[in-house]
Amino acid sequence: MENKFMPEEGIAGKYVSTVKTPEGYLSAIKFHNDDHFNFAYDVVDVLAEKCPDKTAMLHISRDGKERRFTFQDMMLYTNRTANYFSYIGIKKGDRVMLVLKRHYQFWFAILALHKIGAVAVPATYLLTRKDFEYRFKAGHIDAVVATTDGDVISEINKATKGYEGLKAKIAVGGSRNGWLSFNHDLRFFSSHFRRPAHTPGGDDPMLMYFTSGTTSYPKMAAHSYKYPLGHYVTAKFWHQVNPDGMHLSISDTGWGKAAWGKLYGQWLCEAPVFVYDYDEFFANEILGMIEKYKITTFCAPPTVYRMLVHADMSKFDLSSLENASTAGEALNTEVFRKFQNATGLAIMEGFGQTETTMTIGCLKGTEPHPGSMGKANPQYDVQVLRPDGTPCQPKEVGEICVRTADGIPNGLFKGYYLDPDKTASVWYDGFYHTGDTACVDELGYYWYVGRVDDVIKSAGYRVGPFEIENEIMKLPYVLECAVTSVPDKIRGQAIKASIVLTSGTEATDQLKKDVMKYMRGALASYKRPKFVEFVAELPKTTSGKIRRIQIRES
Repeated sequence: MENKFMPEEGIAGKYVSTVKTPEGYLSAIKFHNDDHFNFAYDVVDVLAEKCPDKTAMLHISRDGKERRFTFQDMMLYTNRTANYFSYIGIKKGDRVMLVLKRHYQFWFAILALHKIGAVAVPATYLLTRKDFEYRFKAGHIDAVVATTDGDVISEINKATKGYEGLKAKIAVGGSRNGWLSFNHDLRFFSSHFRRPAHTPGGDDPMLMYFTSGTTSYPKMAAHSYKYPLGHYVTAKFWHQVNPDGMHLSISDTGWGKAAWGKLYGQWLCEAPVFVYDYDEFFANEILGMIEKYKITTFCAPPTVYRMLVHADMSKFDLSSLENASTAGEALNTEVFRKFQNATGLAIMEGFGQTETTMTIGCLKGTEPHPGSMGKANPQYDVQVLRPDGTPCQPKEVGEICVRTADGIPNGLFKGYYLDPDKTASVWYDGFYHTGDTACVDELGYYWYVGRVDDVIKSAGYRVGPFEIENEIMKLPYVLECAVTSVPDKIRGQAIKASIVLTSGTEATDQLKKDVMKYMRGALASYKRPKFVEFVAELPKTTSGKIRRIQIRES
C-alpha cells in the first residue's frame, strides 16, 4: 500500500504533512498553505486563542528572577511592541538590528517586526565598534534595539557617528542619552494590533543573519517568512520536543542557533522554551537549571558538552532529560561517550548552517553512530559532490550540497543580501554548496571531514582535521584541540595540533612527548601531527566556532 502524506498534529498540521515509518521515523515531508505564512500571526496569535494560558517561555534573568509568559502574553506584548515600533516610524521593509542577549524583550521585538513586515537583523552583544560599523553599512540598518548591559550602547554610539541611516535607537534595560527607552515607552501602547490588509509573509524577506565569519567577513544570509516552517523538523524530529515539557537551547539570540532552538520550531510544536539570561557560562549552573526546572530536551554546541563532561555530572538529577542534541561543530566521539555514560542519553548530532535549517541529523528513530552527523533530513535533497559536480561514491569525501534545481526547500536562505556575486559563488548548477566536506557510508550516515579550506593536503594525502581531533580528545587531560596545517618544504603541508589542557594539567615537554607517543599508536603515519602546541585557549568566533584560519596564520 502506498504511503500517503498525513497532516501533522496540532497547529502545524495546517502547513506540514509527513510520511513516517511505523517506528515514527520521518521519511518524507511537504509544506502547504505557506504562500502567505507569517509565524507571528499564524502561530503565536493562533496559539494565544487556542491555548491562551499555556506556557510559551519560562525566562530566568541573570539575578534569578522568574518570568513565565503564556502564548496570550506573547500576543499582547508583541502587539504593544508592533504599535510602538510603528509609532516611531519603523515600517515594512526596514532593517532593524536586535542586540538583546537573552533578554525576554528579544521575543517581543522580533515577533513585532514580523507583524509589521520589517526585517529583523539579530546580532551578538559581543561585537565591538569595528564589527558594528561593518554590519550597519553592509545591512543598511534603519533602526537598532540594544541592551544597556556592558559596552554595547557605547560601541554602537561610536560605530554610528558617521552613519546617517538610523531613524531610531532603542535601549532595553534602562535610559541612555540619545536613545529611546523600550521598557519605559512600551506601557503607553495598545495591546491590540490590526493585521495589515497586505500582511507580509511567504517569500517576503523576514530575517537576516550574519554568518559566523570563520574565514572572511561575515555575510548576510537573508531568509523569507517560510523559514520558520523549515524548523519544524528541527524541533519535532531532532530536538524531539515535548509539548508538556521544557526545551533549553544554549545560544545567544544574536546567532542563527537561537532561531533553531528558542522560537520557531518549538512553538510550531506547541512546546515551551526555557531561557536563562546568563552573562558567563558555568557548567554546574546549567546542570543545576536542568535539575531544578525539569528540562526535558536540551541542545548545545560541542563546546558546551566538552565543559559539561568535565564537571561532576553525578551531583545533579538529570532524569527529566528525554533527548540531547548538538550542532555548530562536529562532536568528538569521546565527549559523546562520556555524556552517555553520565546520563544514559546518546547525543543526537545535527548539521546545518546560518543559510539553512537542520540539514543532516540524527532524527527520531535513527540509531546514533558516534562521530557521525546522522542522515539527510528528508526536507532537503542532500548530495555529496566531487569538484566536477558528479556524485561521490560511498565513503568518498566530497562537498555537502543541497539540490535546488527542482525547487527551493523551506529553510534554505534567499541569498546573501545585496551580494549576488557571493550568492552565485555558492549557489550554481542547481545546487547550494555548503563549503563543508563529508563522506556517506553504505547505511546513509554522513561523516564530517571539515571545511573545504580546512582539509590538509600533506605528502599527497588529503587529511580531514576532525578525525585527528577525535583521537586527541580521547586523552583525559585534553579539554579542546584544533588540528591545522603549517607550511612544509617536503610535504607541502605538515599537520599541527593546538591543544588546550584541562585545569590543573601542567604543559610540560614530557607531556608533549606522551601526546606524540599516543598518536604514533593511534593514527596512520600520514595523519600524525608533526607539531604539538599547548595553548591557553583556541581563537573562536563570537558564536564559539574555532577559527582555524587564525591558527594557520599565527
